[in-house]
Amino acid sequence: MPDSARDMIRNSVLGRMDAASRQRAMAAPDGIVDASLRRSPAYENVITRTRYTEDALKSAVANGVSQYILVGAGFDSFILRRPEFAAHLEIFEIDHPATQGLKRGRIAELGISLPHSVHFIAADLSTESVADALSRSAFRVDRHSFFSWLGVTMYLTREANCATLRSIARCALAGSELALTYADERLLDSRSEKFLELQKRVTSMGEPFLSGFDPQGFGGTLRECGLELLEDLTADKVAQRYGRVGSSSSELSSFSHMALARVLQPGESRAKP
Repeated sequence: MPDSARDMIRNSVLGRMDAASRQRAMAAPDGIVDASLRRSPAYENVITRTRYTEDALKSAVANGVSQYILVGAGFDSFILRRPEFAAHLEIFEIDHPATQGLKRGRIAELGISLPHSVHFIAADLSTESVADALSRSAFRVDRHSFFSWLGVTMYLTREANCATLRSIARCALAGSELALTYADERLLDSRSEKFLELQKRVTSMGEPFLSGFDPQGFGGTLRECGLELLEDLTADKVAQRYGRVGSSSSELSSFSHMALARVLQPGESRAKP
């Protein structure tokens, strides 16, 4: 995490403390951010969504997939955490130039050398599509791919999300898969204290929640965009799958979804399931 982001979180936490608590916390300032992140309702979700995605990726690779595209990669650490797995893939990380620059700079500072199979694509996806960004790289449209798009959709408008889904379906070979997260649209109307606290935090960082999807109609939305829904689980269900039940707020987890989809053949998109 960049120092600027850690400083922002640390200052936010300290600002909510009384003088005595602040003094005690400053005795170990490096632990303030870690403790805050672990208390976040999103903490468990980040862990389980990564596990879910990489399990799905493993299955896809066993079926011949050789390209892994991380849309809005952020500080995802797959290439560093699982080098033996990553070594057998062509990996494409698409992200905003500023965020990607911070990540690549930190990797260089640590003296880490990455294989030539890792491709960084700097792109502002508010002005450039996923398909156009990939067209500037070594991405092969004639090979099956696996896409991940995690922790992003709630920060975009509904229109931007659908445009990205259509772009992925347009550039990926039919049969390719996509793992993504989304929020149940009802969450945005929640008056839950925990949700309001989370919304306040992300808004203060310049990234408010903007949209969600109706889980009952999500399969239809995907199909209109050229994808077929294979699985849709709440974060609670994903946590149960991996034995992590009870360590975070189920109140918010029940609104957070993890989905797996498959790219349809051209002409299939508007057909009924």
